[in-house]
Amino acid sequence: MYGAVLVPTDGSAGTRGAVDHAIDLATRYDASLHVLYVVDARIGLARESTPEDVFEELEEQGQRAIDDVTSQAKAADLETIEGVVARGDPHRAILDYVSREDIDLVVMGTHGRTGLDHYLLGSVTEKIVRLSDVPVLTVPLAAARGS
Repeated sequence: MYGAVLVPTDGSAGTRGAVDHAIDLATRYDASLHVLYVVDARIGLARESTPEDVFEELEEQGQRAIDDVTSQAKAADLETIEGVVARGDPHRAILDYVSREDIDLVVMGTHGRTGLDHYLLGSVTEKIVRLSDVPVLTVPLAAARGS
């Protein structure tokens, strides 16, 4: 049913439950697991001059997050794992990756923002659910805590 599963991560607790689900599904369907970390390139718009070393630091942080997921996936005996750090608008970079890599399922965590925070900040997960051409499984933050 699924040949390629994507789990975008930001390295936060909100993605732990999604990572667990993505690994389980990739194992169950003998699918490849793709792990994507997107450095939000728009941060440069918020400041007059954002030095390249800020992006490099964020990319290193992203690589650590990918390495953590990769280690967890290898421990679950997954053989095909792809990890990528990208730059861009997060929801657009995720959708582009889905299209380019022929992803069958996206598994994403939710941070549980409500009210004004949700309205002002928006939700990458919500945008993916609305715009994706492939199924999206959302995993609430509570799932990461075992609630």
